[in-house]
Amino acid sequence: MYRQKQQRSMTLTAAAVVALVPLAAACGSEQADGTGGASVGADGPRLTGVRWSIDSVTVDGTTHRAPDAAHVRIDDGGEAAGSTGCNSFSARAAVEDEGGDGDGGGDDGRRVRLSDAMFTEKACAETPADFEKSLGRALTTGPLTTESEGDRLTLTTADGDTVRLSRSEDASLYGTKWTVDTPRRPDGKDGKGRAHLTFDQDAKSVSGRLPCNHVNAGATVSDGRITLGAPSTTRMMCEGSLMDAEKRLLGFFDGKVDYRIDHETLTLTSEDGVTVRAVADR
Repeated sequence: MYRQKQQRSMTLTAAAVVALVPLAAACGSEQADGTGGASVGADGPRLTGVRWSIDSVTVDGTTHRAPDAAHVRIDDGGEAAGSTGCNSFSARAAVEDEGGDGDGGGDDGRRVRLSDAMFTEKACAETPADFEKSLGRALTTGPLTTESEGDRLTLTTADGDTVRLSRSEDASLYGTKWTVDTPRRPDGKDGKGRAHLTFDQDAKSVSGRLPCNHVNAGATVSDGRITLGAPSTTRMMCEGSLMDAEKRLLGFFDGKVDYRIDHETLTLTSEDGVTVRAVADR
């Protein structure tokens, strides 16, 4: 069913459902039909907007541990995406109550189905083929029921095979070195160059490097917003594209920005709608 293909990557449609595609659907149960609830179980963990680590898959009594990078996430709109630690995937999910009425009730035991699935297929030495093959079998044999306990989620097939997931912790805003992607402007054009920032909670400050110069500024956080003070920078000159990118990043200072952390990604949005993303450097 699942085929490793050396050093090539390809995209498959749902008609070619093999191995890994259903993983995304299996975890994205609550929003697939537009009416599902936001959690599994009345007191269970929220499914949407959460990065779930794939811990293991058990088939025919044999448990295969997942690679550390294996994960899945489903957004509020019902779009799921993730990785097996080697192959990436995306899908939409459908969810039904045990009775099949699809009203998205909050009890454990709901059934999850796949639609519009796509994934890449390539060979990776660090991802065991047995894990991917077993994962594919567990998730393509039919509907899976869900059971939650704290921050853990178990998906179970009709034959009793299981896929176990756990909620990934978000990186901390403070003390993390955030490597900054190029800012994207409302007109769709990107700057160039790299930068990094680190927020200090005790000092209520942010420091780091812009594409060219070092920077320091005050930084206070409240209600999902960061108030940045006027920046203090060194005075080096760099080539034009780096200076252009630096100027756009400096536009985030001396004002308020909205911020959101999704696992290891920090998104900053200025009051005039410019966004910049940064990745935790661990």
